Amino acid sequence: MKLVSWNVNGIRAVAKKGLEEIMKQIEHDVFCFQETKAQVEQVNDVLQFSEGSYVTANEAQRKGYSGTAICSKTPPNSTHIGIGIDEHDQEGRVVTHVYDQFTLVNVYTPNSGNGLARLEYRQRWDKAFSNYIRDLRKELPVIICGDLNVCHQAIDLARPKPNYNKSAGFTQTEIDGLQMVMGNEFIDSFRTLHPEEVKYSWWSYRAGARGKNIGWRIDYFLVDKRLEKNILKAEILNDVMGSDHCPVLLELQF
Repeated sequence: MKLVSWNVNGIRAVAKKGLEEIMKQIEHDVFCFQETKAQVEQVNDVLQFSEGSYVTANEAQRKGYSGTAICSKTPPNSTHIGIGIDEHDQEGRVVTHVYDQFTLVNVYTPNSGNGLARLEYRQRWDKAFSNYIRDLRKELPVIICGDLNVCHQAIDLARPKPNYNKSAGFTQTEIDGLQMVMGNEFIDSFRTLHPEEVKYSWWSYRAGARGKNIGWRIDYFLVDKRLEKNILKAEILNDVMGSDHCPVLLELQF
């Protein structure tokens, strides 16, 4: 089973940059999107070409902001929108699909913002999201994918020292939040399979960062340890253009 996750930075914008062809080229069973910046009906319109797929989308109350979606060739047994807490669900950040062997949670984690203005909110989010995941794990193993807006280790960004505790995405508070979500139950699939590889999934649009490969690895597949032996591949597809992020891929065998 091949799973793909991509922060598209606007699904309608990336549709004009060849999304249909990209999805055809990347072999997948499930394609997860973050930052769709669209209402549910707009997401469905964009993904009309995925005939026979099951699309579940979530939208923010604020139009053109945030948003997540899952497009699945494999029919889910059930779907869930949000995490059940109004404070967090108004931004459309989570879509969950339950399959036979696992539960897939697609998440667009809140950015702590310029000047770390939302860092306190981010802490509340991490705690609530962690609790949501713990409840899901009581039923089935869980896979978490998406833009988690944090680098776990110094190897995950090009310039760790000047950014540590100064820039959103690499503060100790955010690192601790990710560790709380992972606990002892999840592995970072890419880093587990590629412990020394330097590869990024997001680059600022400023100063030609992508061309210079001055990036951050903030997009993940976190895999329940109960599924570790099922992992065949975990990759970052950084040759795929169309967004300031690139897709990440997880392949499993059952």
